[in-house]
Amino acid sequence: MCGISGFLNPARDVGEQSLRATATAMADAIAHRGPDAADCWADAEVGLAFGHRRLAIIDLSAAGAQPMTSADGRYVLSYNGEVYNFPALRAELEARGHTFRGESDTEVVLAGIVEWGLKAALARCVGMFAISLWDRQTRTLSLVRDRLGIKPLYYGWSGGVFMFGSELSALKAHPQFRAEIDRDTLALYMLRNCVPAPHSIFVGIRKLTPGSILTLPIDARTGTEPEIEAFWSLSEVAARGAASPFGGSEREAADQAEELIRTAVRDRMVADRPLGVFLSGGIDSSTVAALMQDVSETPVKTFSIGFDAAGYNEAEDAKAVAAHLGTDHTELYVDAAKAQDVVSELPRIFDEPFADSSQVPTYLVSEMARRDVVVCLSGDGGDEMFGGYNRYLWVDGIARNSAAVPGPLRKVAAAAMTSLSPHTWDSVFDALGPVLPGKLRQPNPGDKLHKMAGIMNAGGASEIYQGLVGHWRTGDGIVRDATPPTTLVERPADWPALPSFTEHMMHLDGVTYLPDDILTKVDRASMAVGLETRVPLLDHRVVEFAWTLPLSLKTGANVAKRTLRNVLYRHVPRELVERPKMGFALPIHDWLRGPLRDWAEDLLAEKRLREGGYFAPGPVRQKWQEHLSGRRNWQHHLWDVLMFQAWLEGQGG
Repeated sequence: MCGISGFLNPARDVGEQSLRATATAMADAIAHRGPDAADCWADAEVGLAFGHRRLAIIDLSAAGAQPMTSADGRYVLSYNGEVYNFPALRAELEARGHTFRGESDTEVVLAGIVEWGLKAALARCVGMFAISLWDRQTRTLSLVRDRLGIKPLYYGWSGGVFMFGSELSALKAHPQFRAEIDRDTLALYMLRNCVPAPHSIFVGIRKLTPGSILTLPIDARTGTEPEIEAFWSLSEVAARGAASPFGGSEREAADQAEELIRTAVRDRMVADRPLGVFLSGGIDSSTVAALMQDVSETPVKTFSIGFDAAGYNEAEDAKAVAAHLGTDHTELYVDAAKAQDVVSELPRIFDEPFADSSQVPTYLVSEMARRDVVVCLSGDGGDEMFGGYNRYLWVDGIARNSAAVPGPLRKVAAAAMTSLSPHTWDSVFDALGPVLPGKLRQPNPGDKLHKMAGIMNAGGASEIYQGLVGHWRTGDGIVRDATPPTTLVERPADWPALPSFTEHMMHLDGVTYLPDDILTKVDRASMAVGLETRVPLLDHRVVEFAWTLPLSLKTGANVAKRTLRNVLYRHVPRELVERPKMGFALPIHDWLRGPLRDWAEDLLAEKRLREGGYFAPGPVRQKWQEHLSGRRNWQHHLWDVLMFQAWLEGQGG
């Protein structure tokens, strides 16, 4: 795992020493991603330079250093990530006459590109990666991002230079970088609480979309749009899976899922540094931990984090699972003061506006794990691929049933649901708790009822999904003089053919929410402390199988992640993991009314909002006052504004 950066200067008006100095500065800006070593490569004749920061995981010797040149001298590569099946690829390449001077996967990737070409080599690679590649023969620069978007990669023209890097900080270190905030993208961020690919917060800078290869001729003029080609597509995988569904029994589905996940876990245990696994005690992390322990000859290291706040602590559940599996378990209880200390560091850690508040515990558990290990496996991806979110269980039915009700009646019912605030509804459900059926005892019932009202009023599938996952709405006018760009979410005509709205939600989550929010959160939080995270449930072979499973094997009988649960129950008693889905969150709503109030008030001050020029103060101040009064819980909307304001302050804005 590493950090990469580089640039192409079409003017070619500086020497190699200057190119190397700039490449080094860009790499040093993301030194946290690779604290073990640094190097750069430059070619003044073509105006190209690569920078690299190394977190050594496989082959710790200098033979694994980057940037690396292929044995035949044709290619230069700077690479972030891991290709887990490199031993098998190496054996195949050795049989074809290739020789290797070291033991790294990087050298194998380069040899594979020499032997098969870039696209064909990528098709053989199992792993996560962001790659920059210079081809001396075709005189082209290529950038690559892995299939699911586990590793980040920014690129774009700024100040007449084409630049790229793992994080925006690398680009900002280039003296030609021009930092102009993209107001339209800011409006999109306010809808989604993150900046979705291919957009970035800065004008002219983009994120490479998952599963893509970018190609730019070395003689390209300033501003030339690079060619982008997909080498793998989750949308196509979903469509193929729906067209040719798995036809076996429930037991056979669990058998195949277990074998694929076991292989993915075993592959991700190859490392020359200590490794462990995050364990929350939920279905996904418990499955990964169970199979990791199953293939390990010694107790694996598991890590969980606990909080004193009621309703936010999973540490006891994780501890029980760890005890059953016999892992070497470490847990850390964090008080509110420690968690709040992290808040001031979030703009630096995430480098771009990002407002998923679970970023705080994700950073804290990464920081704890890094004291003992350098690599950690994670259960991310299980919800999106195997049907884990609560909305997968109920939205489709409500949408279909409400469509049969005349519009005026739907509006009356929706108005009745929203006549009480979510907080008031929560109080009502708490009072009725002893007499309510079990299926009606849900966390945050008030928010769910308000979302249900939104579904009943929605004008179609796209609007329903936006209402479920969105924060601010397009019509709120929160960002001045801005129109958010449309994404796949707003273009249902471009969605793949899938049997149900639930599967459409899973697909949209997989191509938007997963890479733009979940994986971004894990990457930034872990790499901020030099910890590599590996996600076996997003092995593309697991993903491709998961998309063949019919919905009955994911959410059948109103049970989320049915197949994944069946795998886990073979290793962990169901009573240890059967509980309502909690999520990885903190009581931000209470903190904003308490210990974080002064910090928030400063960032949300009307004068500051007005002078900043980005937000309309009225809607923000209204939600802030309603939140402080306790009438509404606007934590998500307010966190969006606060994270941008804090980030902007860090930019000197």
